Amino acid sequence: MELKNKKILVTGGSGFLGKALIPLLNAEGADTIIFKRSEYDLRNESNVKRLFDDTRPDIVIHAAVHGGGIGHMKQHPGSIYYDNIMMNSLMVEYSRLYKVEKFVGIGTVCSYPKFSPVPFKEEDLWNGYPEETNAPYGLTKKMMLVQQRSYEIEYGLRSNHLLLVNMYGPHDDFDPSTSHVIPALLMKFEKAKREGLPEVVCWGTGKPTREFLYVEDGARAIVLATKKCTTSAPINVGSEYEISIKDLSTLIAKLFGYKEKIVWDTTKPDGQPKRRLDITKAKKEFGFTAGTSFETGLKNTIEWYLNRAKQ
Repeated sequence: MELKNKKILVTGGSGFLGKALIPLLNAEGADTIIFKRSEYDLRNESNVKRLFDDTRPDIVIHAAVHGGGIGHMKQHPGSIYYDNIMMNSLMVEYSRLYKVEKFVGIGTVCSYPKFSPVPFKEEDLWNGYPEETNAPYGLTKKMMLVQQRSYEIEYGLRSNHLLLVNMYGPHDDFDPSTSHVIPALLMKFEKAKREGLPEVVCWGTGKPTREFLYVEDGARAIVLATKKCTTSAPINVGSEYEISIKDLSTLIAKLFGYKEKIVWDTTKPDGQPKRRLDITKAKKEFGFTAGTSFETGLKNTIEWYLNRAKQ
């Protein structure tokens, strides 16, 4: 599928992922459509209908979510479930009604069962219940996948469903109440270094492992899939680099030049024990591999964060 001159509606276009995705779509010659959340509440059917009436897109990339880190997930499971199930269901339904050429659903590693063989393979997606704190969010994404595949069978709606690992990079969420692990740790170690604090307290045991994807690599994967991927089956998108939370904390401390003590608060949850994706299908279907080393991505993120703080 050529993207030149296609009207592409990007939900979440003004957010973290959208800021990396929009320039890549523009470089393909697409006519990208972003909008203010205040103007169109995607949980409201009349708002979604008005959005499609106003934009008449050829392609929809649905990246808007209500998410957050473990703390936010634990405190707001109900609103996270409701907001995402409504947004996802309405965006797929109106993509059908308005006969879009393709719907690209951005899924999540949180949809995988809590205990999955590592690396996670797409065929294991339904072999268990997600990690409890992530379940309300992850299950809404799995229902979007079911809707996409059902709509392809009954209505012929072409779609992709990309299971992305945790992303990080410039423009990430640095709100302490909602941030994921990397921005949360960056804020902690930057403050400790700046204020000369004797220790940094991190959540959990530090034993869980995670795979992280630099946001520009994630955006590139979405563009490649939109152009080349012909299946609605779920496809993993990751970096193939796994690191423990303990080693991640040590690396961030090193990058900030922080040499004091790191303390682990084991009363706080660890979340899912291990996360790493098998991206064989992404390589085969649309030629994706991540191009940014983890340390380079962290340095870029730290530089952006420090420059933002100066403004």
